[in-house]
Amino acid sequence: MPQPSLLVLAAGIGSRYGGLKQIDPIGPGGETIIDYSVFDALRAGFGKLIFVIRRDIERPFREFIGSRFENRIEVHYVFQELDKLPSGFAAPPIRQKPWGTGHALLMGAEVVREPFGVINADDFYGRHSFEMLGRHLSSGNPDYAMVGFVLRNTLSEFGSVARGVCRTSPDGFLEGVTETTRIERDGQAAKYTDAAGQAHPLTGDEVVSLNLWGFTPSIFDSLRREMLSFLQQHGRDDKAEFFIPTVVNTLVASGEARLRVLPTPDSWFGVTYREDRPRFIQSVRELIQRGDYPERLWG
Repeated sequence: MPQPSLLVLAAGIGSRYGGLKQIDPIGPGGETIIDYSVFDALRAGFGKLIFVIRRDIERPFREFIGSRFENRIEVHYVFQELDKLPSGFAAPPIRQKPWGTGHALLMGAEVVREPFGVINADDFYGRHSFEMLGRHLSSGNPDYAMVGFVLRNTLSEFGSVARGVCRTSPDGFLEGVTETTRIERDGQAAKYTDAAGQAHPLTGDEVVSLNLWGFTPSIFDSLRREMLSFLQQHGRDDKAEFFIPTVVNTLVASGEARLRVLPTPDSWFGVTYREDRPRFIQSVRELIQRGDYPERLWG
């Protein structure tokens, strides 16, 4: 089996954070979140990096991020642009938002030929999460995979978050993902608020998706088909987005694909809000002291 690749979704604008958080240093040696993800991926056996970025951030991204890895691993860049659509479709003139994670994932079809993982650039997933995904992708198992986190381990202290709340079968396969927004802590549990302003309780033990996926290249044909369907229905909407879980739900419900849920003990760290950053930095320091990471990742 070839070494798996890692597709890094780094085209997000990060409006709530207030800056280009993909290149914001959080480690003692100036490391970014992506540095820690790549470090974990390398020791988990991944052999190629594909960054999905926007053209307008290409220069700073290559200079501050990509250049760190180009002498350690094969690196490619692909671009998520509003006008990068199937023939016959065009972005609405007033649209500014990217088309979503499903569209970003489809950009990887240009260079991916082997089993691959998918991550967000601005989420810290943890060493064990990459190890589990790497083992699955290197095993030759044709099933797709998703690393599942415990909800309470993924919440911010400074505001609500969006998570894909999962339903799983007794034998550990995904039955569906419900994109749930405005989730926040509620004591030792959690709650979310719906569009009508009604609060709903959550236990905090729910399995959630944080866009840490494992696929084979067969996913790209499904993505193209579902993207066409999405554009036919929502192509004139300047805010509609095409998400990975939407495609996964369709494939799982139809029986076209199976997706193994890999439960992780790791806690998520992220910088959804600017106020998350000090806690994130302290958490990384604690992992270094515990021996999970060296003081300087790249020596």
